[in-house]
Amino acid sequence: MENSSSGPHASGAYRQSVARSESEPGRFWLDAAGGIEWDTPPTVALDDTEAPLYRWFPDGVMNTCFNALDRHVLAGRGETAALIYDSPVVGKKKSYSYATLLDKVARFAGVLADAGVVKGDRVVIYMPMMPQAVTAMLACARLGAVHSVVFGGFAAKELAARLDDAQPKVIVTASGGIEPSRVVEYLPTIVDALALSTGSVATVIVKNRTEVPGSAAEFSFPGTQWWDWDERSPFAAPHPPVGVAATDPLYILYTSGTTGAPKGVVRDNGGHAVAMAWSMENIYDIHPGDVMWTASDVGWVVGHSYIVYGPLIAGATTVLYEGKPVGTPDAGAFWRVVSEHRVKVLFTAPTALRAIRKADPHATLAEKYDLGCLDALFLAGERLDPDTWTWATALLEKPVVDHWWQTETGWAICASPRGLEKLPLRAGSPSFPVPGFQVGIVDEHGTPLPHLAEGNIVIKLPLPPGTLATLWNGDERYVATYLSAFPGYYLTGDSGYFDREGYLYVMGRTDDIINVAGHRLSTGSMEQVLSQHPAVAECAVIGVHDEIKGQKPVGYVVLKHGVTIAEEQLAAELVAMMREQIGAVAAFRDAVVIQALPKTRSGKILRKTMRQIVNGEDYVVPPTIDDPAAIDIIAATVASAAV
Repeated sequence: MENSSSGPHASGAYRQSVARSESEPGRFWLDAAGGIEWDTPPTVALDDTEAPLYRWFPDGVMNTCFNALDRHVLAGRGETAALIYDSPVVGKKKSYSYATLLDKVARFAGVLADAGVVKGDRVVIYMPMMPQAVTAMLACARLGAVHSVVFGGFAAKELAARLDDAQPKVIVTASGGIEPSRVVEYLPTIVDALALSTGSVATVIVKNRTEVPGSAAEFSFPGTQWWDWDERSPFAAPHPPVGVAATDPLYILYTSGTTGAPKGVVRDNGGHAVAMAWSMENIYDIHPGDVMWTASDVGWVVGHSYIVYGPLIAGATTVLYEGKPVGTPDAGAFWRVVSEHRVKVLFTAPTALRAIRKADPHATLAEKYDLGCLDALFLAGERLDPDTWTWATALLEKPVVDHWWQTETGWAICASPRGLEKLPLRAGSPSFPVPGFQVGIVDEHGTPLPHLAEGNIVIKLPLPPGTLATLWNGDERYVATYLSAFPGYYLTGDSGYFDREGYLYVMGRTDDIINVAGHRLSTGSMEQVLSQHPAVAECAVIGVHDEIKGQKPVGYVVLKHGVTIAEEQLAAELVAMMREQIGAVAAFRDAVVIQALPKTRSGKILRKTMRQIVNGEDYVVPPTIDDPAAIDIIAATVASAAV
């Protein structure tokens, strides 16, 4: 395959790192393994005896929780802030030192041990964004147990499917979650899920929240004991870290939008810890004592990697924020958190920025805060349109780093690695492949494509440490889903292209390529055009069935707050922009203004569901949807158009 990963500075630190990771991958990653502490240091980087199921650091023994907490306390940094909890929804702020957090984690590990949890057992964590969620995750890691975090608020049917797949011994939960406009009770859902599940859960441990009704004493289920977190955790004996093989699983994370049998991504302990340590230093330029705020949720991979494990393994301070980008209380919330906690790196999703921009187009609320502490803004989770990138860059006057990765990879496939070399940034591109990821573009036959030609984005095997080891109870499914389309390569499911200088452009999922009269067109490129209109806050383009052309593109747009424009005028202007920038071949003639786009809780626009609705196909609302009413808006729009 043509090497598409060469960056613009062939002699720079980035290029040297890429070259070494490709020519000496074993040595490169064994050196990187020196960034964490081992009970038994590995002498072998990669076990490929069962390829394409690869295993990193097969002879290494370590503990992830020890690397996240104990080693920093032992190094004399116990009083350094490890976690800052900031919750505008309950009006609480609290800072936890490394020593304090270690004590709480060790004691809750003792509670889990009292419940019979041992190395290899599974624990499902069904909690909101509160410190106890982080505590529970780390306590599982301390015991060598495998955690599976499920979004608090998931429906009972979805939770039951995950219970059936993971077969946990314990569920850790809270009485409920708090949204800006409502309270979500969790415990009735737990009971319903237990009734639907075919497995058996020995213990449910409940952290009661005074703001939410319900407690462990009020609920029961045959064969399951219910424990109160606060009655047991403070008095439990602290449990020491348990050494595990580097190849032992750390967690299972079920991918969003799962239909049928859940698809649980498995992350190992050793490779994951090495990748977290390497990426914190080399991608985010975060070091001990720095403050990193990842405005996501621990239910997503971003929260696993860069709210919990990455910052703590690096000895940094992580911010746990229970709130929204707008509405808690306003569109200045993010800037308040950055200023108040002296955040060096903010990591969030483009959709959060678009929500802020929609509510506060001129960023007047940002003027209230001192953002001088901020070194860079990182964005991932949804395609970052150039207009939003330009807006954020002008607002902050700081680097806005688009980077691209997936639940399956666990960390960035492409980025501008600021700790290695501060490479030039380009609107619309997540920059360059990270060392360890050999990225290529191929057509449907697996033939490498030249620069500027859009095709399937693939990654050469083996994937680097920290990526998915397999699917839970699903080695064959893992190979069939990701590794079979192009033997020797991992199929990302995204389409894109490299420009002549090696910048990657990710245009969207491969099923978002539409065929208009024989022309294959990327909806991502069309969205890029629509987002440039000064009235448009965000948009989605989908392919609608057309008897003559096969498919035709339809744009759904959300207007910025306070903007008024006749829909006919807007549609005419958008059609003209599309014709000018893409050409008549796009056959773009339809633009519809709506109040909100349906999204997952991580900010991904549900284009597939939208397409199914518009084309009159059967559809299932994904359990990860943030606002189900947005689906109704699309359905009502389609019904109105039909009339």
